[in-house]
Amino acid sequence: MELGQTDESWSFRQLRRTQTCYLTHDYHKYPAKFIPQLAQRLILENSNPGDLVCDPFMGSGTTLLEAILNSRRAYGSDIQPLSVLISKAKTTSIEPDYLKEQISSLLVGISADLENRSDIKTFRTVNSSSFIPYNKKIDYWFPEEQKTDLGIILSRINSLGDQKIRTFLLCGFSNILKVCSRWMMKSIKPTRDRYKVIANAYRSFAVQTNRMSIKNQELWNTFGPKEPECIIHNADARKINVQNETAALIVTSPPYVTSYEYMDLHQLSSIWFRYIDKPLDFRSKFIGSIHKTSSRGKLYSKFAKSIVSELDVLDTREANAVEQYFLEMQECFQEMYRVVKQRGRICIIIGNTQLRRVSINNAEVFIESLHEIGFKTNKVIKRAVPHKILPLTRDEKTGRFCSTLGANRLAYPSEYILIMEKA
Repeated sequence: MELGQTDESWSFRQLRRTQTCYLTHDYHKYPAKFIPQLAQRLILENSNPGDLVCDPFMGSGTTLLEAILNSRRAYGSDIQPLSVLISKAKTTSIEPDYLKEQISSLLVGISADLENRSDIKTFRTVNSSSFIPYNKKIDYWFPEEQKTDLGIILSRINSLGDQKIRTFLLCGFSNILKVCSRWMMKSIKPTRDRYKVIANAYRSFAVQTNRMSIKNQELWNTFGPKEPECIIHNADARKINVQNETAALIVTSPPYVTSYEYMDLHQLSSIWFRYIDKPLDFRSKFIGSIHKTSSRGKLYSKFAKSIVSELDVLDTREANAVEQYFLEMQECFQEMYRVVKQRGRICIIIGNTQLRRVSINNAEVFIESLHEIGFKTNKVIKRAVPHKILPLTRDEKTGRFCSTLGANRLAYPSEYILIMEKA
């Protein structure tokens, strides 16, 4: 299946980073995040003001924020709890003076706690132990001082009564964890840096919340006290909490075959917020996880069947995981078909890749599956990926993300936008 030449107008190559991080889009770093201009263009070209726009794999909420900024209603969901936290923070504007007062008061309290401690172990026992996770990886990533300081900050945040303020501050807390840990700064994957000069937690948090406060002011100037309609759920993409045939548009970027790897990219936040007390249980929730028992079903796509057969010769476990991924994505597409109204559209952003040197033609598989479910193709756009925050390289043998050193090919040099219409 020939999917066409690259359309350079969709690469947004000319944009500077400051242009892709306007308003609250820059609250929190997030892997595999597409730029807001991409979501904005798809929303403007495929829906009307007042329409309901959905993203069942919302990630950091880019689609949701662009929907409400462009006078649409928004619904988003994600299986990752951190995604829910970030998306809620990004789409909520808080009265600026009130927010500044809350931040100032919080920082005064944190500063007092830090100044009054004389012995880290004693202080932690009395003041912050309940907020330091009992996780064997906490000491692997965080030195004693940063661990205790972060516990103090987290305890102060969680003592606040205003849910919107807590969400805002927890988002900021999450975003400083990398600089306050032994995590190698230039690596997206969990890599320990033995020589890293680790940042001071209090100063990092103060800078982060001040920067976010400025962004919140800009969002408040856009919306004012009026709250746009934006509903966010921590839910499986196969269970979208939207009534039948009510959504005009879905704009989403589903996980790739190795989606369970993405959990590792959020490892620090997941540790502090206690999302992964049982890592295998958590991984098994992800679409196509290799850590779950495979269920049997009928693959709609001949491409999918061919890929699974080719992989099965090399690695049966990987083949089963890929088959499971395609089966579960079919369930997601069926759910999208349910919620989208007649002549409504879905825009799926997905790239092709390789696993054990087998081509995983996600775009072709998705198109065949969507046709079988009842969608028809409106347009297929191929775009270069100059800005997407992703591990850029893969190991040639296994197909898994790897460091740049010794890498021999790009993971996602281009991707496809599948614009499908409900027939």
